[in-house]
Amino acid sequence: MPNAITPFRIDVPKTELDNLTARLVHTRWPDELPGVDWEYGVPLAHLKGLAEHWRTAYDWRAQEARLNQFPQFTMDIDGARVHFLHVRSPEPDALPLILTHGWPGSVVEFLDVIGPLTDPRGYGGDPADAFHLVIPSIPGFGFSGPARAPGWNVPRVAQAWAELMRSLGYDRYGAQGGDWGSAISRLLAAMDPDRVVGVHLNYLPTPPPSGADAAPAALAGLSEEDRARIARLERYRAEPVGQVRMQATRPQTAAYALTDSPVGQLAWIADIFMSWSDPSHPIDADRLLTNVMLYWLTGTAGSSARLHYESVRDRGRPLACPAPLGVAVFPHDLALPVRAFAERAYTITHWTEFDRGGHFAALEVPELLIGDIQAFFRTVR
Repeated sequence: MPNAITPFRIDVPKTELDNLTARLVHTRWPDELPGVDWEYGVPLAHLKGLAEHWRTAYDWRAQEARLNQFPQFTMDIDGARVHFLHVRSPEPDALPLILTHGWPGSVVEFLDVIGPLTDPRGYGGDPADAFHLVIPSIPGFGFSGPARAPGWNVPRVAQAWAELMRSLGYDRYGAQGGDWGSAISRLLAAMDPDRVVGVHLNYLPTPPPSGADAAPAALAGLSEEDRARIARLERYRAEPVGQVRMQATRPQTAAYALTDSPVGQLAWIADIFMSWSDPSHPIDADRLLTNVMLYWLTGTAGSSARLHYESVRDRGRPLACPAPLGVAVFPHDLALPVRAFAERAYTITHWTEFDRGGHFAALEVPELLIGDIQAFFRTVR
């Protein structure tokens, strides 16, 4: 049946878990240069410690039960299966809100924000801040499974989200995201402008205007902090992290190693989580491993990487967003936005600069992200 919404429950066969344990036991470890720490990538001792915790102490069944506390569903949209959490608030006037993860994240990123956002009254907050949450897995990621055809880029995902919210009966809703979720949320507002009331982001690249004449004029009058932010973004754009370069060019080649080796998949993701997060707010090892498990158990290392490949042609292209925009800036993110540039492209109605947190704000500083989402959407409810 087209567009049927089907209940979904995670129930990983024991044989899959036994296979994982066997692979971890028989890991073939590489050598390492002495004294290089993180300069060449994830240090051997660090990864061995994570892998040993994964093999001997990590409890997938407990994490599976945690995920299954939330209602989950699947739906076929545009030829792809979309897995999503749909957690309705006990407050009847709650605003629907779609939360979109990025790479190498998953719906696991949002576990700590679901309760306070859907039931603020139960967490000592104002019931007027409540949301009905829709948290989908991007096609190609996690329990959405591998996308069945090429062409799943950011605009296509945004169009699928519009269809998902229509199918759920929401005629007025907000959008929130970081990483890929930032781009998807902005395009969703452009594609569904009559229903998206506002967009909140915790990542917003703001490259300076291009062209020989535009760039010097754009830099005039900027603070030293803003100039440093531009330089930081330009450095990243010139030398993106190795995993992103590989996924944007040869995703299938990377997929073989990552799909065959759990420690390879762990290293691929742990490196990013460490590099893009606030060292003073380390991400819990079990939460990191649960995120890795969603890639490992579903075999989606390669299919999730294709989003970089499919979207590379749009890199640096401005994304329209007609809805009011709220921005939360976390200082340890991989790039920080320049407000003057953001205000030229968007209707910025809310802007918060935090003193801690990084790219994975929902995992690192959930209380800060929750408060900022609530504060922004008070202005558009």
